[in-house]
Amino acid sequence: MPWGAEAKTRPDWMRVRAASAGSRFEELNGIVRENGLTTVCEEAGCPNIGECWGRGTATFQILGDTCTRACRYCAVNSAKRGEDVDPLEPAKLAAAAERMGLRHLVITSVDRDDLPDLGAGHWAQTIRALRRRNPELQVEVLVPDFLGDEDRAMLTVLEAEPHVYNHNIETVRRIQPKVRIKGDYDRALHILQRAKELWVENFPERGPLLTKSGIIVGMGETDDEVIETLRDLRAHEVDVVTIGQYLQPTEKHLPLERWVPLDSFRRFREAGMELGFGSVFAGPLVRSSYRAEEQRLAAEGGSRVVAY
Repeated sequence: MPWGAEAKTRPDWMRVRAASAGSRFEELNGIVRENGLTTVCEEAGCPNIGECWGRGTATFQILGDTCTRACRYCAVNSAKRGEDVDPLEPAKLAAAAERMGLRHLVITSVDRDDLPDLGAGHWAQTIRALRRRNPELQVEVLVPDFLGDEDRAMLTVLEAEPHVYNHNIETVRRIQPKVRIKGDYDRALHILQRAKELWVENFPERGPLLTKSGIIVGMGETDDEVIETLRDLRAHEVDVVTIGQYLQPTEKHLPLERWVPLDSFRRFREAGMELGFGSVFAGPLVRSSYRAEEQRLAAEGGSRVVAY
């Protein structure tokens, strides 16, 4: 599909209002700018930024804005090396979260294959800073795969006691190699299950760890392959799953293959219910961190599926 053609054929359900000025939106924008923080909402061009920022929620991205991977679907900048890590970032983020009055905060990061510990230590410092400043805050982490030192890096993050451990599988097995540079379908599944194993082995007194993953559709997969991915995720004890429509960031990125119809998202939700996920958010505009607190509460409260 030629670049620009997708915009002409974009279905009505994929049209969202542009971010608009408002008291909460402007307040959040000011906090982000004042503290020199990075949000994945902006970096990845999330279509929900107007809604989420208007409600006073955002997903913060630590470890800079340059990723050492170059996944074909992702809008985040990439290079062989990222910028210097800001040692004050954990404290800045903790202060911002307190000012925002958050109950649930999602943190993600770029991949930092150029750092000796792959960024795990900074992750742990950030979680601890948030918990010290606001012990009631629920912290959700959307982590990279820590390729090459998975167990040590994951344990470093888990020691800091996040409430939700999220790693996105992103797509189905068949097209994973063309979509994700250095990504691996089976490694993603292993990481999600291994997080629970490390949690139980090292912190049995803490109770269960909630794990989560996300799928992007419209990159060349079939509906049946999406449901097979749901089966694989559930077989690896994942509790929460999100499924949303791919939006091609630029003409240089992976081409959009299809607009996934609403009936398909309903089918995904129904399949998730049958498989036993604690929470399933599936819809065109769904992103991994979209209404993340609702996702967690649904899973913890025993609600089998959350409709979007």
